[in-house]
Order: sequence, then C-alpha cells, then structure tokens
Amino acid sequence: MTHPPVPQVCVVIPTYNRAELLRRQLEGLIRQSLPPERFEVVVADDGSADHTAEVVASFSGKLRIGFHTQEDLGFRAAAARNGGARLATAPLLVFLDTGALVGPDFLAEHIAAHAGPRPDGTPGGRLVLGYTYGYNPYRPFPGLAEILAQSDPEDVVRTYGGRKDFQDLRHPELAEAGFDLGRLATPWMHVWALNLSLPTADFEAVGGFDEDFRSWGGEDLEFGFRVHEHGLPLVLSQRAWALESPHERDLDGNRTSNCANSWLLWEKHPEPVMELYGAMYSRNHYDPPLEYEYGRLLEWQEHARDLDVRAEAERLAAEPLPDGGTASRVVVLGAGGHPPRLPDGASCTLVDFDRGLLDALPAADRVTAVHAVGLRTVLAAGSADLVVITSRLRGLWGRWSGDLLDEARRIGATVRVAFDDGSGSR
Repeated sequence: MTHPPVPQVCVVIPTYNRAELLRRQLEGLIRQSLPPERFEVVVADDGSADHTAEVVASFSGKLRIGFHTQEDLGFRAAAARNGGARLATAPLLVFLDTGALVGPDFLAEHIAAHAGPRPDGTPGGRLVLGYTYGYNPYRPFPGLAEILAQSDPEDVVRTYGGRKDFQDLRHPELAEAGFDLGRLATPWMHVWALNLSLPTADFEAVGGFDEDFRSWGGEDLEFGFRVHEHGLPLVLSQRAWALESPHERDLDGNRTSNCANSWLLWEKHPEPVMELYGAMYSRNHYDPPLEYEYGRLLEWQEHARDLDVRAEAERLAAEPLPDGGTASRVVVLGAGGHPPRLPDGASCTLVDFDRGLLDALPAADRVTAVHAVGLRTVLAAGSADLVVITSRLRGLWGRWSGDLLDEARRIGATVRVAFDDGSGSR
C-alpha cells in the first residue's frame, strides 16, 4: 500500500464567518506552482456560523485539506492557529489570515526563504515574514475590491505594487532598516500573523500562540517576541507576498481591544521593552514607534552605565519620613550596580533598566533586584515606605516622568526625586 508523501509545507488559515473570502483564498492555493502533493492546507475555524465547513468540504478533491473547528467562545484566534498547527504533518508551517490572496509562487517562495544558511551564516531555522500588499486598515486602497474581482492577485501586484498607498503598512519602518530585520532592536514588532512561516519544530518549541489572548491584538507580537528570545532570526521575504483583500473590520473595537491587551504582553514578559510597549500602546501612542523609544532607552543605558548613585539614595533614605520615622522598606528606581548603605534592618529593592549591572550585584541580605525602568513593576502597591528616584533616570525624565512618578506613588507612601525635576516630589 502506497502512502502519500509527507508534504513540505502546511498552510494554516484561521477563519471566522468569512466563507467567501476563504473560498477565493483556497482557489489561489490550487494555482500554486508547487505540486499539490508537496503541500497541505488546514483551515482552523474559530466557531463560524456561516457555510465555512461547506466551503472547506468543496475543496477536498482539489487540495490536501484538513479542518479544525472549535466552539465559538469569543475571539480565540490563538487557539484556532494552534489547533490547526496540531493537524499539520509538514516540517514547515505557513500562517495565512483569511482573505490574504496569494500568487502562484507563494509557497515556493516561502520554502526558498528557509533554504540555505541564516543571515549570520549559521545553519538553522528562521521565522519568515511575508510582505503583504494592500494591508492598511485605516487607509484602504481605493477600489481594491473591484480590482480584485476582475484580476488575479499577481496582476494586481504587478500593476500597483510600486504605489505607496498599496504598500504593506510596515513598509516605511522596514525600508528604514534596509528591509533587514536583524538591524532592529524590536524586530518582533513586525511579526503579524497574516503572512508568516517557521519550522514546525520551532513553533512547538516556543509553545505556539498564547491562548490567554482572548480578544483582538497582541497575540502575534507576543509570539514573535518569544520566537526572537528563542534565538530564531526574523527575516523578511518580499517574494513570498500576499495581498490583503478588503473586508469589514471593527476598527474602533480592535483599537480598544489592542489597548487592553498591551499590558498583557508586559504581564507575560515584565521587562523594560514591554514597559515601554504597555505605556505606549495602552494609550494608542504609536508615533514615534517602539523601535525609536527602545533605542533611546538603550542609548541612555550605555550613557549611564558608570553612573554611581549610591550617595543620592543614601542621602534621601537617611532623611526622616513625613511622620518623623525612618524608612525601613526602601525602593530605589534607577539603582545602578551599587547597593546603597541603609539604616540597620532596612530592606532595599534595587530597580534598574540595566540587566548587566543587576546580574553583577553580589548577594546580600534584605536586598532584592528588579529589572525594570520603573514605568510599571512587579512590586506590590504600598510595599515600600520610601521610593527614591535617582539621576540614572534623568535621561528618560522628559518622556516618562509622569509614568515613573505614578508607579513610584503606587509602590510607596513617600517619593523623593534625587534631582530637580520640577515635580515638587520630596
């Protein structure tokens, strides 16, 4: 008995009540230059109430197609993608959102992007981001639905691909980096699950998409962050393109949901870059982008590396509290790598954005280190008598003083700033 060959790649398509968009998308996969026995498709349905199942069934003789379905319990795109991936038998996964149309060489180009050495010359896997034309929900390309009704996606890309209003929404930031994600400090910010691929083994190694994300926004960025931390390089393929077809979106609802989910990324990864992300995206602040803000933090970190603020912290901790007592629980924001000498019996929590300095601290009784800027920390509300903000945060003060003061006041009853900040905090 002959068994069908193991496919090279599996396309996972999460969907919800978009049966006709899905139909057009599957028709595009039939036209692939890659022989049909070399790829499989899994439609991952998040509980659709329309005729999605019938559309999938209609392609059973045309594609090697599987179907994962789950109960409609609200937005669970992460769970749908994971469920679809579990049905895959191929060593390479392509995630493609419903409605993203593709040309004949789409899968061949994704496979080609995984061939050969990685950007640093070493062998191994990578995550490939496929360029996506027409994806700009806030400024949709005029007349695109009518154009697609009359033309194949490759003809549309050939005709309009050079127009700025047809470009991938990420294009300006990608172009600034020379389309080299390795030059970015936050490349995972460009990991949007509408068109990407990675080895199945690496997908499983990082645990897939986080199913705690139960509303729109953030689950693909969080996935990209974990992939990046896992050591997998992120690369862009402009040849493995897709074309986002127009469809209805709840832009206001998505914006609200994305804001709400922004601090969930920090809860998963409580570290400086996610503090910045949460502080920005919870307010719909996207300009300047996170890449710029995090770059400024890294520049200041280098500038402040040798700044010793022990004397500042010791001086302010020695002053009586407003009630005349002495601080016994002190938090120092911008502590650096040198623990201050505090009154006998006092505990000290050292908070700093430079992980290297904290890692080099010698072990000491009643001293705890926390890697954070101080915009949001894991420290409990009211857990300190005194919070000292040192001059190691002066370079970030103009942009983040409000957040730093809010967090300091949440943590401690008394807040003292070691430099003249104009806030009157003492």
